Amino acid sequence: MFFMKIALVHDYLTQLGGAEKVLENFQWVFKKSPIFVLIYDKKKTGHIFSHSKIHTSWLQNLPFSTVKYQWYLMAMPIAQEAYKLDEFDVILSSASSFAKGVRIGDSILHICYCHTPTRYLWHDTQNYVRELGYNEFVKKIIPFFLKRLRNWDFMAAQKVDRFIANSCVVKARIKKYYKRDAQVIYPPVETDKFYIARKLGDYYLTGGRLVSYKRYDLAVRTFNKLGIKLKVFGVGPESKKLRKMAGKNIEFLGEVSDKKKAELYSQCLAFIHPQTEDFGITAVEAMAAGRPVIAYDDGGARETIIPGRTGEFFNEQSWESLSDIVVNFDENKYSPKLIKEHAEKFSQARFRKEIFAYVQKEWQEFEMNRVFKIKC
Repeated sequence: MFFMKIALVHDYLTQLGGAEKVLENFQWVFKKSPIFVLIYDKKKTGHIFSHSKIHTSWLQNLPFSTVKYQWYLMAMPIAQEAYKLDEFDVILSSASSFAKGVRIGDSILHICYCHTPTRYLWHDTQNYVRELGYNEFVKKIIPFFLKRLRNWDFMAAQKVDRFIANSCVVKARIKKYYKRDAQVIYPPVETDKFYIARKLGDYYLTGGRLVSYKRYDLAVRTFNKLGIKLKVFGVGPESKKLRKMAGKNIEFLGEVSDKKKAELYSQCLAFIHPQTEDFGITAVEAMAAGRPVIAYDDGGARETIIPGRTGEFFNEQSWESLSDIVVNFDENKYSPKLIKEHAEKFSQARFRKEIFAYVQKEWQEFEMNRVFKIKC
């Protein structure tokens, strides 16, 4: 076995989401490895990385960097390339945007776990500009800046030695935008936190970060029409809008504890997943509680849900299509035990094992090839 000195690189630690869960598991596998991030907000990440050795870029010292980091978008590539990483053998980056752009020598292996090619540069630019709430002048000029960033992003991707994709959807996207191949390793889901309830409730469930692309408005509109109970957990910029449009049969729970979320999953008739996701962790969490998922037939849901066994798909993002499934839904036809067994395929333990094996294998191959080239 070769000894590897590994550095972990992440875009920025200003929230806790699926990408940060991946980084947390990287840290668990490679315990002594330092973490390099552009910006770090301890208040937003709680105790998760309190024992980690975290290095931030010079952006950390700029005004309002932890709350208005979007202001420094054009400076992020420069800051990303400024890390001093020569002492390491392997760079393992967790990238949704800039982390893939570290500048290193040829003797260092760079493995990038890509959550998605930078969303606002390639396949979701219009939504990005609209949702940030820029004024009309800024909206007109920002495409020129994004074009420069897109060129940088493509070139950064060419310098990565190995890509890992978090789903087949993202693997195809990496091929399309970066012209690179990737190995799929599904992200970690804490399946052991969830359990099968002895008795079900009388409600359907949906939730997560309440942002527009997740289409919770579709779930609200559908259950408004049906008059069936729906519970919604989570917070986000869409909260106020969704609450305003919801009928009395829809309950908003806000941010809930892990214990409460596990209870909600376990007792729901089914979990509603109305969005297109690269993977979709909440859907897998629901299945880990033994509950079927009613999902829009697109994105990562196609890789995690088995129609007729662990859930059902609706074909269009319309209230008519979703309501047709809900009205005819029979929760008794599903085996909670089989659903939970299926969810274990995406467990945290599985992720840790696969990541360690992959990094070790690729490093051994990389090092052997490097030694062979030196001898030649």
